[in-house]
Parts: sequence; C-alpha cells; structure tokens
Amino acid sequence: MVTFVNKLDVHGDLSEFLAVKSRAARFVRAQPGCVSHQTLRLVGPANVYVELSVWRDAAAHRAAVTSEGFRDLARDLAELATPETALYETVTEGAPAAAADATR
Repeated sequence: MVTFVNKLDVHGDLSEFLAVKSRAARFVRAQPGCVSHQTLRLVGPANVYVELSVWRDAAAHRAAVTSEGFRDLARDLAELATPETALYETVTEGAPAAAADATR
C-alpha cells in the first residue's frame, strides 16, 4: 500500500475551497484501489489542510489522478489552494507508544 499526502495552503475563498475539496474527496473515495481518504485541518489557521489517501498500490493512485474527472477537480482546487504533494510507502506499523506501554 501507498499513502498520498497533500498539504494545501488555501489562498482563495475558504467556503468555495471546502466545496471543491468535498467533491474531490467523494471522487477519490469512489476510485478503484482507494482504501481510505481523510482531510485534516491545521489547528489554528483555518487555511492549511492536509489530505491523506491510502491506495492499494501506486498504479491505482496514478490511474485515479490521471483521469479526466480528477484533472478537472485538481484544476479547480489549484485556483483556490497551493498543493504540496508526495506519495509515501509504509516503513513501520504499530500501536501508538502509549498503547504499547499499557500492554507491558
């Protein structure tokens, strides 16, 4: 599995950004190979968001983001926010340290 991380610095209208982001999230969740998707907002400034989507593999992610439907959504988002994107692979997995300490 791979995880797509997208930091978005909103420079346009926030309510318009949230509407477009909602459409993009629905699109991503419906794509073959998408395991999960979530959007986080930075505590404090309301204009910084992080999108996390987990994919079965890089090929599934690539197919989704190169589709015509996604390109249209990405173009709409780019008018409202500056993206900083990357694709990550899992190195380690496990319970948070507090949970691991509780089992000892």
